[in-house]
Amino acid sequence: MKIYTRTGDNGDTALLGGARVSKDDARVTAYGTVDELNAAVGWALANVRSDDVRAHLERVQHDLFALGAALATPPTSEGRPAPKGVPPLPTGRVREMERWIDEADLELAPLRAFILPGGSGGAAALHVARTVCRRAERAVVALASREGIDGATVTYLNRLSDLLFTLARLENHRAGTADVEWQKDE
Repeated sequence: MKIYTRTGDNGDTALLGGARVSKDDARVTAYGTVDELNAAVGWALANVRSDDVRAHLERVQHDLFALGAALATPPTSEGRPAPKGVPPLPTGRVREMERWIDEADLELAPLRAFILPGGSGGAAALHVARTVCRRAERAVVALASREGIDGATVTYLNRLSDLLFTLARLENHRAGTADVEWQKDE
C-alpha cells in the first residue's frame, strides 16, 4: 500500500465508512486535533523519566487512536453499527485516570497557585500535550454542537487534560524541579 493516494488533492477526505467531506469539516478538525494530541503525548513519552508516567501515556496513546477512529466515523440515520475494525471508546478509562491523578496527588504538595508551563523537559512536554488536549476538547465540543458524537469523548478529553497537568507536576517533583508559580505584578 502506498502512503499517498492522491484522493485528497482537491481538499476532501474520506471518513470511515466511505463518505467524503471537506478537509476543513468539523469532524476532520476534531479527529485531526486528537491525532495531533496523540503526537504531543508521544513527544511527552520521549521526554518523561518516570516509568509509571510512561505506562499511563502509552495507554493513553492507544485510547486516543480509538477516539480518533470514533470521531472519523459519522453517525448514520439508520443506526447501523460502526464500520468493522473501529474499536470501542475507552469509557472505563476516565475512572482509571481519576485514580492515577489521585495517586499522583498523594506525592505532590497541595496546589495553592496557578502553575506556569515548564520545569523539567518531561513536564514541559506534558504541558504542551495538555494544551493540545484542551484544543482537541474544544474541537470535539464544536463538532458535537453540529452533529452527534458519543458524549464520553468530551469527558475523556476533559479528564485527560487534568491527568496531563498532574503528571507534569509529578515529573517536576520527581526531577527535583519546582513548579513555577504565577506571580502577579504588583
